[in-house]
Amino acid sequence: MKTMRFLPLLLILLLLAPSTSKAQKKEPLWNHFTYDMGNVFGGVGHAYSRPFHWKGKDWANFGYLAGGTLLLFTVDDELNNWTNGFNQDVPDFILDYGNEYGSPENNYMVTGGVYLFGLFTKNEKLRRTGVLLISSATAGGLLQQVSKRIIGRARPKSGENSDVYDPFNVNRVFNFDSFPSGHAILSFSNAYAIAKQFKSPWVKAGLYTVGFIPGFVRIMDDFHWVSDVAFSTVLSIFIVESIDRYLDRKYDEKYNADAKKVSWNLTFGPSTLGMAIRF
Repeated sequence: MKTMRFLPLLLILLLLAPSTSKAQKKEPLWNHFTYDMGNVFGGVGHAYSRPFHWKGKDWANFGYLAGGTLLLFTVDDELNNWTNGFNQDVPDFILDYGNEYGSPENNYMVTGGVYLFGLFTKNEKLRRTGVLLISSATAGGLLQQVSKRIIGRARPKSGENSDVYDPFNVNRVFNFDSFPSGHAILSFSNAYAIAKQFKSPWVKAGLYTVGFIPGFVRIMDDFHWVSDVAFSTVLSIFIVESIDRYLDRKYDEKYNADAKKVSWNLTFGPSTLGMAIRF
């Protein structure tokens, strides 16, 4: 499968990151595996429980996300017409990469490969990264699968406008499951989690760009509206950050100290909508 080409690249990127982890105790692999899988489920539960613990700034960011998404809803049809004007110019290799890498089965091949490599080499850094990747993908993926069936938003390829909905109708899910975007959530979750391994803002920016490709491709292929992908991208950041902080309590290997140097600020106003990244 073509996606297997991406696995060595991810492993090389992770191995190039400086490691400060202590030598792991000489315990059976099974002990590490059961501990890690417990943290996967714990991380998913932690992510889902965070809204009950949000404070002022957290609710403000959620408000910006909701407000920005609603604003994009009002111009989704116009943006779709605009992207249809140049979607034929996108190179085939970008389209292939975006559609393949963002699919759930291929995503778990990559994340599972990272984790298993760390497990068998007894590298806590890679183990933790694998747990972060798997739990983030699971939390985001389950949320997306449930919500898209409840919301029932029409896909651009259905021929309907962006304001057409058919909620709770699972029989028509293939044309009415646009919001949110699973490809965008899975791919950007991976990119954001892997970028935590690096201090260089240029490496981080490169990984973020690669992680955004599947969402961009899904817009080009008329599977999603711009608002679907924008919302899903920001949501994936919230999920990864939440689970990463949970894992800080579970592993000696930490990289939040470097991650906190990256500041994500949502902006929303009468003539402003965006997300500023400060390195």
